[in-house]
Amino acid sequence: MPGYNAAMEWFEAVILALVQGVTEFLPVSSQAHLVLYSLLTGGAYQGLDFDIVLHAGSLIAVVVYFRRELCAMAGQWLGSLTGGPGGREAELAWWLIIATLPAVVFGLLLKGVAEQALRSPPVMAAALIGFGLLLGWADWARRGERDEYTLRLPEVLLIGLAQVLALIPGTSRSGITMTAGLLVGLSREASARFSFLLSVPIIAAAGLLAAFDLSRADHQAGLGALCIGLAVSIISTYACIHAFLAFIRRIGMQPFVAYRVILGMLLLAFWL
Repeated sequence: MPGYNAAMEWFEAVILALVQGVTEFLPVSSQAHLVLYSLLTGGAYQGLDFDIVLHAGSLIAVVVYFRRELCAMAGQWLGSLTGGPGGREAELAWWLIIATLPAVVFGLLLKGVAEQALRSPPVMAAALIGFGLLLGWADWARRGERDEYTLRLPEVLLIGLAQVLALIPGTSRSGITMTAGLLVGLSREASARFSFLLSVPIIAAAGLLAAFDLSRADHQAGLGALCIGLAVSIISTYACIHAFLAFIRRIGMQPFVAYRVILGMLLLAFWL
């Protein structure tokens, strides 16, 4: 992307934060939207510090939204470590930890490859269309009625390995994990909830890695832009999670499949 201007206007901060907040948890690839925004407007890359703030906003929103579930999981999980009886919340916490490990390991090993060799409009377009069609098939042919508490270890490992594919730009982390959840027989809502809960450790881990990179780079965004970006990211992400769960309950995943295909074609059109 083009170089970042340190005096980024607040309006651009709001637009970028909205793009991040609305698309981070939808199965449509937030990264592809930011690339398309740049292609359409010639907008500058917001800078690593602004990127960290936007993801921090998304993390805060999902933690607040699922605060009861996360508190229950943390309590039972910690209790099981100290000899307590555990329970289904503790088991779900272990599933989240296990499903996160492949993305952390492969993310560290392949970070440079993903950022350099795969970051191009054709790759993003192919991932948007290909994995979008896979999501559509999984939603139509494989969807079940199970909830996330019925997951078994092989299914958790499959979802965790699927999350590694999100290293390919345009795949969508939430999209590929929801697809894997549907493939193992989860309901739409259960696959989305597990995907959202799974985002907590992976966004936190990615944020820590980015913060380490930031410590060796110049700060680029102004304080005003950072504050506005954080606030808009929190509000838009929270609203998006709430609306998405209600939407798929009534309508399903197919509109997002069509949207991904159209977005992929747009990326190809601008690249060509």
